[in-house]
Amino acid sequence: MLAAIFHGILLAFGLILPLGAQNVFVFNQGASQRNFRGVLPVVLTASICDTFLIVFAVLGVSVVVLTIPILQKVFFVVGFLFLVYMGWVIWKSKPTKMSRKEKALLPKKQFMFAMSVSLLNPHAILDTIGVIGTNSLSYSGLNKIFFTVSTILVSWLWFFGLALAGKKIGDIDAEGKMINTINKISAFLIWGVALYIAYLLSK
Repeated sequence: MLAAIFHGILLAFGLILPLGAQNVFVFNQGASQRNFRGVLPVVLTASICDTFLIVFAVLGVSVVVLTIPILQKVFFVVGFLFLVYMGWVIWKSKPTKMSRKEKALLPKKQFMFAMSVSLLNPHAILDTIGVIGTNSLSYSGLNKIFFTVSTILVSWLWFFGLALAGKKIGDIDAEGKMINTINKISAFLIWGVALYIAYLLSK
């Protein structure tokens, strides 16, 4: 049981740590909101989406869907276009010229953007299916449940912590210079993932 829990925790941290569209969005919304309650729609949406992806991966549903060639192709094309767009949006954002009120999104927009960066990111989904789904095959019964719950718990704690870190940075970095630098780096990373998706499409 403990082995399954620790395995799930370490695996989930390894997958969720790298900067990407989802992490950047949660962090930036944390930095732009006047209080932590304002970023809860983003945190909850991202966490729930990750929960669904992990559960589907463990149950094998996602693998079945991605074994259908036409669906896989469509998924990759949509994901590629989305990542290129998200990289451009993040690159062009000018936090140094915007007030917190201007940067903050309304709850409905937070929900829509958080869903898109969580569910339209092929790299994140392939990681979930290929890594978490595959590793879950090592367990059965209660151990599989403990493994799954531990990966989900890491996801929820990460997004809450990321939004809180963004809030703290937003309080300190009033002019947004630090966030602007993070955005530029993140845009390059996201475009790098898009190029990888393009490579998969060309095979």
